[in-house]
Amino acid sequence: MNDRYTRTAILLHWATALLIFAAFPLGVYMHDLPLSPHKLKLFSWHKWIGIGILLLAILRVLWRSSHRPPPLPDTMPRWEKIAAQSMHYLLYGLILAVPFSGWLMSSAKGFQTVWFGVLPLPDLVGKNKELGDLLREAHETLNFLMLGLVLAHAGAALKHHLIERDDILARMMPFLRKMP
Repeated sequence: MNDRYTRTAILLHWATALLIFAAFPLGVYMHDLPLSPHKLKLFSWHKWIGIGILLLAILRVLWRSSHRPPPLPDTMPRWEKIAAQSMHYLLYGLILAVPFSGWLMSSAKGFQTVWFGVLPLPDLVGKNKELGDLLREAHETLNFLMLGLVLAHAGAALKHHLIERDDILARMMPFLRKMP
């Protein structure tokens, strides 16, 4: 029985994490900037990263649907296994919902998403100020929910590595050795 994630799952996990770690602080930083060419450039970068996250999320869901993750240790309490599985489902949902809500928001606000400045993506809804404002709130709320879940996810992984001294974290980080 394999006790680690596949290389593909590991690559998709860390690529997604890297893009989220870029998109979130960029979104917070640019949010209150005055309208300027610099802010518009940052918004474009943020949207490019968001579409990248959405595509990786779709790939992750497809990969995960055909590749079962390694089982959790038998020593883990049942409640902790349920919590871990629930956390993963919530995170998968959010890595799909956050960029999708951003794309919807851009469409409703009348700003087409052009991936890497060359591939215009279709507007998902018509221009509508009230809907755009509602989607902005939804996008921000989902982002901060994801931040909380990512911090809890990382905290749980570190708890398992440093306190429980099990191999939960090593399953996703190939360079870590088994704990003594």
